[in-house]
Amino acid sequence: MKRILSLFLLILITSCERNGTNRNPFLQEIGFRFDANLNLPLYSPLTNTGNAVLIENNGVGTRGVFIINTGFNQFRAFEASCPNHAPNNCSTMTLNGQTATCSCEDYQYSLFTGQQLNRPDDGNRYYDMLEYRATFNGSTVSVSN
Repeated sequence: MKRILSLFLLILITSCERNGTNRNPFLQEIGFRFDANLNLPLYSPLTNTGNAVLIENNGVGTRGVFIINTGFNQFRAFEASCPNHAPNNCSTMTLNGQTATCSCEDYQYSLFTGQQLNRPDDGNRYYDMLEYRATFNGSTVSVSN
């Protein structure tokens, strides 16, 4: 019986698949929570589908957070630091409608998906935006990690 249990455990351990994620080596994932009250003028653009805002408060993400209203009371939130290099003096992306742009290399990212829109075809590894959890309750969007 002991031998069968040992064999079973050995098979179980060796058959487990490792589903490691591709972590972004440039961005740390820091813990935070931020609430955006949509009744306040600063966040009121988020009441309309397709509108986005940049939150640049200290302690919110690495370089801030983009929040976009994707429709039907659904929101997405992404790190404002460019995901394709370490944070530096030009890595905070700017908001341009529904696109975030990194001024270092002019990389552009969709705020609906977080995907890089102008990915170079040079064989190098490029990262999409780091996404945070965004939940909507009443008139508040809570972003956390």
